[in-house]
Amino acid sequence: MRCVISVLGKDKSGIVAAIANALAENDANIIDISQTILDDIFSMTMLISLGGESADFNAVQEALNKVGTELKVQVTVQREDVFHYMYEL
Repeated sequence: MRCVISVLGKDKSGIVAAIANALAENDANIIDISQTILDDIFSMTMLISLGGESADFNAVQEALNKVGTELKVQVTVQREDVFHYMYEL
């Protein structure tokens, strides 16, 4: 299963590392990543795949929500098919 993750918040050191660590701990693979900083606003979008027996959407979502709370950034996780459905014209 593939998922789209978006992260938005005040820029600070360690955001990418914390998100990547949470993903690695949940057997998720980063397929693509894009990030930008506008003034002091951090924005990142990732495409990940959940593979293996230990990867679970709910567990990944929970882990990333915890990281978001700790770093005071907004983290959104969506299944890729839901993401595409929401943005179809």
